[in-house]
Amino acid sequence: MKKALLIVDRGSREADVRHELEQICYLAKQHADYDHVDYSFLEVLPPFIPEGISQCMAAGTNFITVMPYFLYPGMKLKDTVKQSAKMARDKNLKLVITKPLSYHPMMVELIIDRIDELKKSRCISQPDRECDVVLIGHGSSDKNAHDAFVYAANAIRPYYRNVEFCFLELDRPNIEDGIGQVVARDPQAILIVPYFLHKGAHIKRDVIKDLNAALDKYKFKNAFMGHHLGVDEKLVNIIIERAREVEKRFGL
Repeated sequence: MKKALLIVDRGSREADVRHELEQICYLAKQHADYDHVDYSFLEVLPPFIPEGISQCMAAGTNFITVMPYFLYPGMKLKDTVKQSAKMARDKNLKLVITKPLSYHPMMVELIIDRIDELKKSRCISQPDRECDVVLIGHGSSDKNAHDAFVYAANAIRPYYRNVEFCFLELDRPNIEDGIGQVVARDPQAILIVPYFLHKGAHIKRDVIKDLNAALDKYKFKNAFMGHHLGVDEKLVNIIIERAREVEKRFGL
């Protein structure tokens, strides 16, 4: 049996996003026994899910594992499941769909990694227990997505003096409110982690714009933003684990 892994991302016009996904696919192919690994987009720009599945079939694979590459179990996940399931029915495919990235313990490790990297790059020597952290998520009107993000924020609370979370859009607290909450606790410095998978438009422009406006309002200068999640071996390991969880049901 020839197997394919199709990673489904939300979609973006940013070339950096495609580059990151290409790297993720390359690493997944190196680390697991798939004959074909590719990505597709749920929306915005092609390749869309039907094209991604067609490419898997064109590569001669007869079993496709679809990985919804999302941080939250929200509406985007539901749309991916529906589209993939319809393609499987229409083409009589052997196709399975994994869980998204949310609630995997390695996601918590990734956040801590980004904080450690930020401290090192900025020569911040104070112990973690004296550090104040702000986790910024995209935001969603879906309660399941909200709960998954809050779970991630709560999971890192035991390691730091204070952890606040906020959202770019569609949910509360917004970035201004989140920064205000941590400034009220009189931090020495604020360590900011953008909980985003890719270096897309939100990271390049929107988050920075709202963050700078909030810091100006509260007249706080000693704040530092780390890297997004990006390309990381741990993310690849989560993808492979999620795939194996569902493939075991088929004896693979």
